[in-house]
Amino acid sequence: MSLLAALTNYTVQNVLIGAVLLGCVSGLLGTFAVLRQQSLLGDTLAHAALPGVCIGFLIAGGRHLGWILAGALATGVLTAMFVVLMVKRSRLKTDAALGIGLSVTFAAGVVLLTYIQGTAGASQGGLDSFLFGQAAATRRSDLWVMGAITLASLVLVLACWKQFKLVVFDPLFARSIGLPVVVLEVLLTAMIALAVVVGLQMVGVVLMTSMVIAPAAAARQWVNRLEHMVPLAMLLGVVAGVFGALISAWGNNLATGPLVVLAASALVLVSLLAAPRRGIIRERIDRWHARRALGQRQILATLYKLAIKHRDRHYPVELGMLDSFFGLATRRALQRLEQQGLVARVGHMREEGPHWTLTDTGYAEAERLTHFMASDDGPTRPGPRGRGTPEHG
Repeated sequence: MSLLAALTNYTVQNVLIGAVLLGCVSGLLGTFAVLRQQSLLGDTLAHAALPGVCIGFLIAGGRHLGWILAGALATGVLTAMFVVLMVKRSRLKTDAALGIGLSVTFAAGVVLLTYIQGTAGASQGGLDSFLFGQAAATRRSDLWVMGAITLASLVLVLACWKQFKLVVFDPLFARSIGLPVVVLEVLLTAMIALAVVVGLQMVGVVLMTSMVIAPAAAARQWVNRLEHMVPLAMLLGVVAGVFGALISAWGNNLATGPLVVLAASALVLVSLLAAPRRGIIRERIDRWHARRALGQRQILATLYKLAIKHRDRHYPVELGMLDSFFGLATRRALQRLEQQGLVARVGHMREEGPHWTLTDTGYAEAERLTHFMASDDGPTRPGPRGRGTPEHG
């Protein structure tokens, strides 16, 4: 199917709109999960949604998305409350409680799913599609439900923005000024469950945790403020959703949910590599510059100490001597220092090879660096009782 034909297709349009809504709510609510260091919570809530899906199907007597999402939200919130109680009332750590909640609820969901599929006529419900998602089954009525959940989440975040911000970054201060920290944390957890619920139709239980975490994790690499991270995470979530949906429509019946997750993961990888401040490439470049600058400072300090030792500001130092201290990279460092006007090549005892000396500017810079490093190590002048490192000369 060509891209133009795909965009005019009714089913593809539904998938694209659903992907946009999923990207928005995932980026919006996943930001708080990432900043609270609760990535595993998203995984637990995603798996905890499966028994709720089955219960909603049994109550509605069919594949009614409203009941299914309500059931998924209920079991997700109950599981989150169970985890909170286990951590507060027992000696279990958070990761252990999350692991218990994940395994128990997912096992219960698989049992219920097997029971429903074994019931007469229930196999037509297609509930197994909620494991890995079935975006092509999205209907316009489903989009209205997804849109309402996304809008409600956005309104709630805007209404409680300051409170959520305090709870995420400084819960102790939030408690000290009288904010109901526990209630706000429960509300945030329930909203993360909402994000999981929205993505069940598109991505499925197994992969939904990636959509909760990936856009926010990618956005975190580019910005340092919550006000910027939330809209950027929403944008990246939308990009991943649309890109995955278009690739699925353009390909030959490729699964939409996994493609959306792969697109989100690719955004995380690019962000980890290429982010201007926190990216791996930038970090390697900064380290390279720092090592190069350190080598140049060491050469300046060596030339300065030799000049002091020989009482000659422009004492010529043989290149071979510097190579014995710093290796063959000395030549490139000296050339860079020469371009900066800090050292100069001199014709001294040519049979021994090239010699280098400090310029007046280089001598002043080396003196400044030496005094700065000495001040970091402690006092260089005698103290009140005559102790301390004696001055040179």
